Amino acid sequence: MIIICGAGITGLSIARELISQGIRDITIIEKETSLGRHASGRNSGVLHAGIYYTPDSLKAKFCLKGNLLMRQYCKGKGLTLIESGKVIVTKSESEIPVLHELYRRAKANGSEVELIDEKTLKEIEPYAKTYEQALYSPLTAVINPQEILNSLEKELTSAGVRVEKGVALRGVKGGSLLTNKGTFSYELFINAAGAHADRIAHLFVLAKQYRIVPFKGLYKKLKKEKSYLVKGNIYPVPDIKNPFLGIHFTKVHDGTVYVGPTATPAFGRENYRLLDDIGMETIKILWRDFSLFLSNKKFRNTAFTELKKYLKANFYKDVKEMIDGVEPIDLLPSKKVGIRPQLIDIDRKELVMDFLVIKDANTLHILNAISPAFTSAFAFAEYVAKEYILGVSR
Repeated sequence: MIIICGAGITGLSIARELISQGIRDITIIEKETSLGRHASGRNSGVLHAGIYYTPDSLKAKFCLKGNLLMRQYCKGKGLTLIESGKVIVTKSESEIPVLHELYRRAKANGSEVELIDEKTLKEIEPYAKTYEQALYSPLTAVINPQEILNSLEKELTSAGVRVEKGVALRGVKGGSLLTNKGTFSYELFINAAGAHADRIAHLFVLAKQYRIVPFKGLYKKLKKEKSYLVKGNIYPVPDIKNPFLGIHFTKVHDGTVYVGPTATPAFGRENYRLLDDIGMETIKILWRDFSLFLSNKKFRNTAFTELKKYLKANFYKDVKEMIDGVEPIDLLPSKKVGIRPQLIDIDRKELVMDFLVIKDANTLHILNAISPAFTSAFAFAEYVAKEYILGVSR
């Protein structure tokens, strides 16, 4: 029996890969009563194309391949796939070297990208603005994450996988999981619990140097009458020393143009609204934030920059140089909020920049499965199955 904890995109994709390899005795346990309540269902819906990530990273290895596999899946299942592409625009001359570094990384990762001038930019995104050059990614697309999660659940249950919802893991004892709905025995346990993955690894006395610090992603949406200003995805040049991509414009499957997200420290792993998930752990999270603020210049700079974006004037200032025709009144409030469960190494006081897999005996722990985790999911699942599971569970 293989038990996978977490029915987000990572857990579902690993189960799907194991089914394709002939492994059938799989149960997925999920603490929520429905899919997509957290990161997998709340992400931007952008299918990334391997631009940002250093070539030696797991993110670089799996993002583009995952993109192609997810495209194939959506087309095969008749799911939403908007092949709208993406442009990354510059705001000043100082960003040109970073744009060229992104081009270099993308090429090293095998991605299809093109450095374009302002005239070509206008042909792709007529209202986008840039300083001299921009980067064009034709393989970036937009999907409907909830649609994919639902499709995967249906596919897995049809293949005999049990998806048990409302099951919260409370503890472990020997080869058994102690939950609110009884005991589950396993031969192999896979921890794909997203924002709670570090906690679960700690139950097995693993990954003690790692903790999750949650970052809240707030979005606004463009007034419907102004949605024509964006055809696909308009992104800024990011600070490549940090894992955040900056506030951007994305037109999603229903025609809504979302603007965001921010990346402000959150008070809890599920702190979507002001008082959500406030408790004893909030104090620990604030202490970790404070420690990082004092010791890590990158974190300090990010915190200063992102906290300013709570003010609408600063939010607008961040995006007005990317696009013509947007006024402050055009940026409307949005209920769309996400939490990025960012892993930190508390010994080094550093943000962990890549996916992390830890194997010990008959347990496997997927940590830091953050962007581009949704895009990478199918390719990452192949890797996890091949390198850590096949041959162990048979």
